[in-house]
Amino acid sequence: MGKQQMSLLVLVLVAYCAVEGLGRREFEGEERSGGQKKMFILNEAKEVVRTESGVIKVVRGSTSTSGRLMHIGFITMEPQSLLIPQYLDSHLVLFINQGEARIGHVYKDKLAERKVKSGDMYTIEAGSAFYVENTAEGQRLHIICSINIVDTSDMRGADTYTFQSFFIGGGMHPTSVLAGFDPYTLSTALNVSMVEISKLVGTKVSGPIVSLTNSNYTAPILAHLKRIVHYSDVEQQQQHYWAPWLFMRKLLTNHYYYPFFSNNNNNNNNNGDDDDAPDSYNIFDNDKKPDFSNEYGWSLAVDENDYAPLKIPDVTVYLVNLTAGSMMAPHVNPRAIEYGIVVEGMGEVEVVYPNGTLAMNAQVRQGDVFWVPRFFPFCQIASRNGPFVFFGFTTSAKDNQPQFLVGEGSVMQLLRGPELAAALGLSEERVEEIVKAQRASTILPAAYAAPPESSM
Repeated sequence: MGKQQMSLLVLVLVAYCAVEGLGRREFEGEERSGGQKKMFILNEAKEVVRTESGVIKVVRGSTSTSGRLMHIGFITMEPQSLLIPQYLDSHLVLFINQGEARIGHVYKDKLAERKVKSGDMYTIEAGSAFYVENTAEGQRLHIICSINIVDTSDMRGADTYTFQSFFIGGGMHPTSVLAGFDPYTLSTALNVSMVEISKLVGTKVSGPIVSLTNSNYTAPILAHLKRIVHYSDVEQQQQHYWAPWLFMRKLLTNHYYYPFFSNNNNNNNNNGDDDDAPDSYNIFDNDKKPDFSNEYGWSLAVDENDYAPLKIPDVTVYLVNLTAGSMMAPHVNPRAIEYGIVVEGMGEVEVVYPNGTLAMNAQVRQGDVFWVPRFFPFCQIASRNGPFVFFGFTTSAKDNQPQFLVGEGSVMQLLRGPELAAALGLSEERVEEIVKAQRASTILPAAYAAPPESSM
């Protein structure tokens, strides 16, 4: 980092600190728990979908600070289930936390299908129709996703910063967007009779996540689908699957028969489709090494330079693994808001106001979601009882470059000299001793601050 960049960072921090109480005013009124502020813990997961085949929960991103908004979604799907075809008004970055799946979406007027497994990430652009199928037998599928709001200037209703699903599949619940058209218009567009239209839009679907093995859907509907399209071959091979899904898939692919349950896997995650859509990116299997690693832990970040599809939502995906008691050194994100999800272990997250007072010191465990505003100093500390692993997203991938405030090669070490000594009211010799005492960088060794498990 050049001296000019360092000076710019200091000016930004000084400008923030000059406004006494800015942080407190901006976030005043946030809830406190047991006398401890929890304003940067997003534990209000709203259940937006629940069926016998799966659950979707969404943790709403904070609206208390400026910047691009992101929500965090958690999708759980039972074996042999389907998240029915739909499109969103927001970009999606999907991360397979557990299980295996097949993701299909429309990419440049073709249907692209990819097999994904634990550790894979995949991006769905806003407006692109997609579906997700849990292909594993006897194993639930767990997905963590970022929902990246495209435009906050045209929100619907009083609840700002919302996002919206538009279902292609569906019948009476949820309702397909096709059902909104005049029946005669839809009959003409699909070139089928009005009788078939009434059956199509009147299907009683059991929510956005459906079972592909439920025969209740198949028998009464398959007969009239055979009259619409030639599904004799499909019926013989896949008669236990959800019949309306076969029809909606025909609408997406414009083929009478498509072997979408083929085991063909000719090119990594490409299922043999003639498309140029990107493959998924596995955060564990790819050749990319951790961006930083020492005996106290490691961190890895994936951005558009590693995985080009992340350029569309402008998101970085990261994974951090801290050994027992270790600390991710205090640092700031100069260009991004950060969202983190604890995936293993327990630890502590500390966030500091711009005016130099503690904003939050919160203990977190598996499943907790936290966020940190742009420019706010923060650190994460692992419990002394075991490793602390957290995964997450930042809202900007462009030259964010987290700035570490302490440790080897940090802002404090780069700025040491008469200016910093004068600002701290100490001698240069004393400042030199203090800033050079920590010889580790980025991830620091076990600290007295590490919380014990009993305190969690």
